[in-house]
Amino acid sequence: MKTTADEKRVAEEIVGVMGSAVRVCSDDRDTVRFAVRAEGLALRTIVFTRAALRKLALDPIRAIKVEYLQRDILRSASRRAEYRYPRRNKVAEAVRRQIAAMAV
Repeated sequence: MKTTADEKRVAEEIVGVMGSAVRVCSDDRDTVRFAVRAEGLALRTIVFTRAALRKLALDPIRAIKVEYLQRDILRSASRRAEYRYPRRNKVAEAVRRQIAAMAV
């Protein structure tokens, strides 16, 4: 089983592509958050769920996935304020809200 340190190491490997503009902002039970401080970038927060990091740490093609995530962060840095991995499923969230509204 991978530890919290392994999760953090994978997250730092991914955000390392941003250089010194990134620092750990919050390290809670469910997520690892990084703050981004760089002029000219819209990106301010990078959020990883610990469950996704654990899964990624054990993945046999981890290196390929990490490289993809690094490129995705760089592409998103000028357009999005928050980068989240895994991305939220907007359809699933809408269905959950609809179900909750019907239950009331």
